[in-house]
Amino acid sequence: MIALETGWDEDCDPAISEAVEAVLGEDFLEEETDELVDVVVMWWREDDGDLVDGLVDALRPLGDGGTIWLLTPGAGKPGTIAPGEISESAQLAGLVQTTAERLGDWQGSCLVARGAMKK
Repeated sequence: MIALETGWDEDCDPAISEAVEAVLGEDFLEEETDELVDVVVMWWREDDGDLVDGLVDALRPLGDGGTIWLLTPGAGKPGTIAPGEISESAQLAGLVQTTAERLGDWQGSCLVARGAMKK
């Protein structure tokens, strides 16, 4: 699998990124890549802009059947995004949420293209 990580900043949890890279056995591709990827790990906070636009941008390098893992600050943390906003933004971007997981101080939402099967 090939993965891309976007939105990384000093508030992100490096253990999450390292765990993904360990499973893949590869480093994340650089954000500027023009390769198609299987997974986009997208760190997003309330002040990062319009979530719909961010999700649409994350779809561009995503291959058929690919997955976006949207990582947002957990409840009560600075930059938290309401679950309803995630669901609505995903729908407007043509995605559906298949899974939600708590990952330390971050909330992970697995998003796939509408009609696609999760790998």
